[in-house]
Amino acid sequence: MNETTVVEYGEKALDTPVMIVGLPGIGLIGKLVAEHIIGELKAEKIMEIFSPHLPPQVNVNPDGTTKLVSNEVYAYKGNEKTPDLLILVGDYQSVTNDGHYELAGIYLDIAEKFKARRIYTLGGYGTGKLMDVPHVLYATNKADIIDEVKSYGAMFNEGELSGGIIGASGLILGLGELRGIEAVCLMGETSGYLVDPKSAQAVLAVLSKALNLSVDTKELEARAAEIEKIITKIKEMEQQQQPGPKDFTAEDKYIV
Repeated sequence: MNETTVVEYGEKALDTPVMIVGLPGIGLIGKLVAEHIIGELKAEKIMEIFSPHLPPQVNVNPDGTTKLVSNEVYAYKGNEKTPDLLILVGDYQSVTNDGHYELAGIYLDIAEKFKARRIYTLGGYGTGKLMDVPHVLYATNKADIIDEVKSYGAMFNEGELSGGIIGASGLILGLGELRGIEAVCLMGETSGYLVDPKSAQAVLAVLSKALNLSVDTKELEARAAEIEKIITKIKEMEQQQQPGPKDFTAEDKYIV
């Protein structure tokens, strides 16, 4: 394979949909949210994207069969309250800089093909510490929708995102602006140490308000509970490794 190939599976009529991009990243937050929405809405797979910029490997299915790594696009026909949706999920992001730009351009081509009104990219914001109550941060390529995005529960702290947004979640905002496509990135705070379904819940809550979307979150809640058990064990191990109080002797010196 010498170039990126998009395979389409039939036609799906959508009316100015909103596009959701949930690719793997820190905490796997975007991927968790996108896959959860696909499962709950029973969205239909309409495209598959294969690229030499993705890792050179196949995934092995539970039955022993293999599948070349790819990204997939799903479609959902909305209702009076919820817009039509395009949902992009995938196994990996590009392993090359050129590939990041090429694939982001292809994702935007798909958005333009369906006349998407807005794109939400989903990801995580690494804090380096465990978060009891993760907040959802935002960035957008269009200033006049900031108040709207804030009304959904997302926040922005000046200087917090000074390092920028790497990968598709950021590039789609930048390249989308050049094409006149408004886009918002929603990032859940996460330690960066583990898969973070708790932060994914927070991002899903904000996105659900933005889309008037009603989905069951029990599966994410169950996964979050399992991760909490792991975190509790990690904390207990850390406490056990900390040195205890020391008995002083005549040789000890004090610093006051």
